[in-house]
Amino acid sequence: MNLATWAQEAAQQRRQRERRTQNVLITPAVFWLIVFFLLPLSIVLVYSFMQDDPGGGVIPILNIENYVNLLNPDYFLIFWQSFNMAIANTLICLLISYPVAYFITRRPPRTRALLMMLVIVPFWTNFLVRTYAWKVVLGANGIISSSLMAIGLIDRPLRLLYTQTAVMIGLVYSYLPFMLLPIYANLEKFDHTLMEAAHDSGADNFWAFVRVMLPLSRPGIIAGSVLTFIPSISAYILSTILGGGKFFMLGDLITREFTTYRDWPFASAISITLMVMVSIGVFIYFRLTTEAERL
Repeated sequence: MNLATWAQEAAQQRRQRERRTQNVLITPAVFWLIVFFLLPLSIVLVYSFMQDDPGGGVIPILNIENYVNLLNPDYFLIFWQSFNMAIANTLICLLISYPVAYFITRRPPRTRALLMMLVIVPFWTNFLVRTYAWKVVLGANGIISSSLMAIGLIDRPLRLLYTQTAVMIGLVYSYLPFMLLPIYANLEKFDHTLMEAAHDSGADNFWAFVRVMLPLSRPGIIAGSVLTFIPSISAYILSTILGGGKFFMLGDLITREFTTYRDWPFASAISITLMVMVSIGVFIYFRLTTEAERL
C-alpha cells in the first residue's frame, strides 16, 4: 500500500466517523421532531379529511367537506379579519421598532444593554397575567381614562376595553419585541460611516436613510415581520380577553371548534389551512433573503 492510498483510506475512515458522530448528535432532535411535531401534525391532517361525529370524535369517512366549509362567508370573514389584524400589527410594530432600535444602537454599550434589558424583562412575566393587566389599564376606571378625566380632557370614561382598538393594543404590546430584536441585531452591525459618505455625496438625511440604511437593514425588517405576523394571525387569548369575544380571530375559531363544538375535523382543517398560510410567509422570507443576510 503506497502513501497516497493510505491517505485516501484514512480520510475516508475519518469522514465515516464524522458521519456516525453527526448521526448520533442529531438523533434526539430527529426523535423530538417525529414524536412531537410530525406525528401530531399527521393526526391533525388525517382528521381534517374525516367526518364529524355529533357525539364527539370523528367518523373515519374521507371527504373534503371541512375545507369546503371554509368558503362560508362567515369563516372567510374571520380569516380576512385575522389577516388584516396581523398585517396592521406587523406594520405598527415596524414603525415603532425601527426608530427605537436605531436609538438603542446609538447609545453607549452599557446603556444599550440596559435598554435592551428593559425591553425584554416585562416578557419574563406570564403572558396571561400581562394580558389581564391591560384589561385593568384599558377599563372604564383604568389608568388611561382616569388620567384623562383628572386633567379635564374628557368628562366621561373612554370606551377602550372590548373594542378592536383594545385587541390591537394587546397585539402590539405582546409582539413588539419580535420585531424590535431582529431589527436591533441588524442595525447594531450597521456601518454608520456609510451614512456620512452619503451625506458627503450630497444626500440629505431622508435620502441617505432611504438609499443606504433602509436597504441594508432589509434582512432585519423581513425577519421581524415574519416573526411578528405568524403569532399575530393565530392569536386568541388577546381577542377573547381584551375584545370580549366580539372580534373573532383564527385562534378563537380553532379553540371554539375543538373545545365548545367538539368538531375536531373542522378544527383540524382550519389548523392545517392556518399552517399553510404561515408556511407561505416563511417561504417568502427565505425567497426574499439570501443565506448571508439571514446570518
